[in-house]
Amino acid sequence: MKNKISLFIALLLVCSVATQAQLKRFSIGPYVEAGFPVGDLKDTHNTGWGAGLNADIKLVAGFGVTGSVGYMQFGGNTVNNVEYDKIAAIPVRVGLKYKLVSILYVKVESGAANFVNSNITGSAFIVAPGVGIRVLGLDVAAKYEAWFREGTMSFFGLKAGYNF
Repeated sequence: MKNKISLFIALLLVCSVATQAQLKRFSIGPYVEAGFPVGDLKDTHNTGWGAGLNADIKLVAGFGVTGSVGYMQFGGNTVNNVEYDKIAAIPVRVGLKYKLVSILYVKVESGAANFVNSNITGSAFIVAPGVGIRVLGLDVAAKYEAWFREGTMSFFGLKAGYNF
């Protein structure tokens, strides 16, 4: 009998914490992402990877503000005996989210990719529309991201994170 009561209390506690996580107006947490180059970037660079910190603020009527800062790197490739160096950047993004249904959302982000550890200097303008699902704290999204600087570097991305 004590085990059943303990199990019931533990279940109530888990449900309470899960409900609180869904009702919060602000969340922050780490993420990892993979970038699959398209266009000219596909010819010169390999699949990229990244990690960072993401934050969300819920507004009204399903709208929210999102922002992230991280590190993204695409490995260089050799094409016709021409060696391309890796591209490494610190992308800083802000954007708007709209919740379509309870767990499904669309978003568009913009910002700057500040290049580091590569032959490219300066920064690029970012535009990144995407779609994702969020269940409790788990957030998984797919996006198309384009970096504009003397041409376009673009990729499809998959991002997974956990927001507290």
